[in-house]
Amino acid sequence: MSSGIDGALIFEVLAGIGILLVGAGIFVACSGLARTFARLNTTLDEVDAQIAALSGPVVKTLDHIDGIAGTADSTVARLGVIVGTLEGIAGGVGKTAKLATDAVEPAVVNVGAALTGVTAGLRRLLSGRRGAAPAPAPYDGSVSSGG
Repeated sequence: MSSGIDGALIFEVLAGIGILLVGAGIFVACSGLARTFARLNTTLDEVDAQIAALSGPVVKTLDHIDGIAGTADSTVARLGVIVGTLEGIAGGVGKTAKLATDAVEPAVVNVGAALTGVTAGLRRLLSGRRGAAPAPAPYDGSVSSGG
């Protein structure tokens, strides 16, 4: 009889021990990952609770900002209409001023000429000069062209 220990048995025992050690290493790595994920889960729960606490005021603030933006948008639209209306009014006033100037200018010129004539007449009257106008030239019998 032989001792019963052959190379194949030793290989199988050592392979089993190696596989057992590899399994134990994988178990230790997985339990370390489980602890890490548990801490990460706790941290994420805390962050989620903080976000939940902030979400109410943030939603309220965003609604308020949306209301302000809507009001500003409608105000800008109204101002655009008002500016367009004012531009139309300004154009009308400019045309009216031009028409008034064109209508009044000849009258002002006529009033100025009339005042100049009245002033000259008053000067002649007050100074006593009657013959201030040039005397007509004597008729020499020729026909002028009427210039």
